[in-house]
Amino acid sequence: MGFLMGLAVGALGAASAAAAAPAVGRYDAQLCVSLSAAAPSCGAAEVEWQRDSRARVRVNDLSYRLQLHSSQVAVVLMHGAMQVDEFVAPFEWAGTTLQFADAARNARYELRLGERKVSRP
Repeated sequence: MGFLMGLAVGALGAASAAAAAPAVGRYDAQLCVSLSAAAPSCGAAEVEWQRDSRARVRVNDLSYRLQLHSSQVAVVLMHGAMQVDEFVAPFEWAGTTLQFADAARNARYELRLGERKVSRP
């Protein structure tokens, strides 16, 4: 009985994570990163939310490539054409904020999405 309950709770969590994903499009955002117990450092970011729960997050000359799965996000950090880092971590949505952490580096991330940009013809 406990196993089945765990499956049901996991399925509900996955469904709510998928339901919270934003619509495809471009967004202005803020990316906040905190290391250890330090206060977060935040800066402007440009987000392109793509189909299949993929996103590209640009901060200056760095690009985070995100792939959201049912309960985990795969993160690849790029500097130009060079891959700098990659990790997989659990994630959750808090309103329009995507939260995840790189446990190996003791780093926490918050991607705070703004309004979706209106595309012009």
